[in-house]
Amino acid sequence: MRYPGRKRRRFAFAALVAGIAASSAYAFTNSNTVPATNSGSGSGAISGYTASNIAYNLNSSNPQSIDSVTFTISPTTTSTVKIQLASGGSWYSCTNTAGSVSCTTTSPQATAAAATQLTVVATQ
Repeated sequence: MRYPGRKRRRFAFAALVAGIAASSAYAFTNSNTVPATNSGSGSGAISGYTASNIAYNLNSSNPQSIDSVTFTISPTTTSTVKIQLASGGSWYSCTNTAGSVSCTTTSPQATAAAATQLTVVATQ
């Protein structure tokens, strides 16, 4: 003999278990807070700098070593200037005082034999 109410009870029980599982999964989720930000796209011309009056200052006791490089840069408003004396070589930081740039090349020590090019990178 079959009991018609038994199927209904099983269905109700299954629905109850599914409801509990669904609400439990929701209870364990968390939300992220993302602050408002700005984004945009644009373009502008990149103009270069001109380096002139370049001087390689040799070490007084060992003239094979280059102790510094000085030059004039235009435009004069640069916040960062760096130089490289050989492709793939060390980058040296420079100071810019109203367009008069000085770069110490002693750490690591630059040498005249290894200096094959002067690369200047400058930004505003």
